Amino acid sequence: MAAERRRRAACGLGGILRRIYEEGRESVPEHPYLYEGDVEISLAGGSCKSPVERFWNGSSPMYILQKAVNVHVKSDSLEESKTEEALSPSELLPKESPGPAALSVGRAKQLVSLYAMVQNPNLTHLGIGDQVVLPPLWVRCDVSDPEHTCWIGAEPLKAGKKITGINIYLVSCEGPTADKSCFANLEELKMEHKRRHHSSVVTTKGFAQYELIQVAAIEDTIIESGSNIYVDITWNIVDKILETPPLISAATLNIALRCGDPRSPVYQVYRELQLLLALAEGLKMGVTEWPEPLEPESAVELVQEFLTDLKKQLDGDGISGNKNETEKIQCDTAAVDSYIKSIFSERGDLDFAEQLWCKMRSVSSYQELIDCFTLVIKSLERGEIQPWIHQGGSSFLRKLIQQSYHGQMEVVSLTGITPIRMLFEVGLDKMKKDYVSFFIGQELATLTYLDYFISTAVDLQEQVHRVQKLHHMLEIMVNCRVLLQFRHEHLFPLTQICMKYYKENPLNEKHVFQLPIRPAVVKKFYQNEHPEMWKVEISSGHGPKEVKTVWQVSTNPPVEHMAFNHSGLLSDSTLAAGTEDRLYFLTMTTCSPVHFT
Repeated sequence: MAAERRRRAACGLGGILRRIYEEGRESVPEHPYLYEGDVEISLAGGSCKSPVERFWNGSSPMYILQKAVNVHVKSDSLEESKTEEALSPSELLPKESPGPAALSVGRAKQLVSLYAMVQNPNLTHLGIGDQVVLPPLWVRCDVSDPEHTCWIGAEPLKAGKKITGINIYLVSCEGPTADKSCFANLEELKMEHKRRHHSSVVTTKGFAQYELIQVAAIEDTIIESGSNIYVDITWNIVDKILETPPLISAATLNIALRCGDPRSPVYQVYRELQLLLALAEGLKMGVTEWPEPLEPESAVELVQEFLTDLKKQLDGDGISGNKNETEKIQCDTAAVDSYIKSIFSERGDLDFAEQLWCKMRSVSSYQELIDCFTLVIKSLERGEIQPWIHQGGSSFLRKLIQQSYHGQMEVVSLTGITPIRMLFEVGLDKMKKDYVSFFIGQELATLTYLDYFISTAVDLQEQVHRVQKLHHMLEIMVNCRVLLQFRHEHLFPLTQICMKYYKENPLNEKHVFQLPIRPAVVKKFYQNEHPEMWKVEISSGHGPKEVKTVWQVSTNPPVEHMAFNHSGLLSDSTLAAGTEDRLYFLTMTTCSPVHFT
């Protein structure tokens, strides 16, 4: 009777796994499936972040099994009647859940055992049908056993198209702790691996991750900017636990930067972009929410002063308020370091329309916008000013200026969205030129390569979306130059990586850009720091017979479904980067091959 129940349970699990796998060939199913009333089964893969990437670097997709939440557990009789057939769509679980929940270790082992039965080609009596190599399976565990097991995984072993066995992975976790006496001894780890796998020779590989932008502490409050720059370093031959990676290691810089951090060297440029986005939204929705003005003076006062200076210049009564009036575009130079002043300072070729934008970017209301343009149009109509503008612009204001040269201006009705569109067009043209000036001036890109980002062949909303991409890339380059002291040889390939991504994808400030670098480039930033993660991989065997043991320490919880004791985690003693009291989580991953005979 027990054997029959086990057979039916295996058939039921195999049927659901096959169905999920078939659906996943086209796209990852949105909803998890329910198995035996207490287990959620979902398929992770594609662009989804793997929940086991810290412990296992196998290929996706994979099954993730966890405890079902917000569902009623079915009775045994109902379970038995349902196990041999895939469940109907009505039995799919709700999309939203309070978060991942873990199964007991005993239940996890039972599920892995059933998965092994499904994959074993020798168990023909199960009546499963044609053998299919299913994706690996991972089960969340509740650390209820003495080893504190948090994951159990199973991966098929293959010889050609035939399944010859499975690898069973056990992941255990403890912590957090600042007691380094709890840390493993490397030689003991190697000996234990040799004993478990009957190996005479083992190899070691190290991995370390260092954060290069620290979380800022302001007035005893932790501020998380959403930005992160960290470096992943790998090397062969590890000599001791927590050793600093040698300079011959391979390193990859990982950059995820969110725009809008007031500490950014180009924060003023970001604020200028926010005005442009507000105007774009006003064109789209008919309602404009004005951002905080960039200048303390009113826009009307600044525009009036600007026009007065131009009139004096035309009358020969004085020199224009140019006083390098090409304006301190982009940045408040008083708040920016010397590097930013030099690479993103004022352009020397600002025309009238661009200078007018610099005055009007402090506009704070629709009426103020109308008042500013009224002043400009009256000055043009009266011939009080004869401003210079760049050739090639297509904005309505440029058209009016060109008409004013001949004394024949069309009548302008400053109503509806007209004044908003006029300012938007001027700002869009100017900011495009600003970004182009930066990337070309720093020899990071050619005009041809930038053409996609400044093209006028798409609608205005798409144009401003591409300008946002330019700004995100600017933030990345400037921060890498200022914070990491990157030189052109590093900024240039990083620019190409960013531009290639943004020519193919929408704006995504959460995207992690990766740049292979030499460890020596960033060594000074991590050589005296504690790693965010450090692990050693001990392996033996080759190909499908390779087995690994992985020991790891990390500052963040390695699994999302476990409750940890964080008391004291953010105490003063642990905030200092160099403290010896930093808290770590300890994780061990072991592998046991099971061969089908």
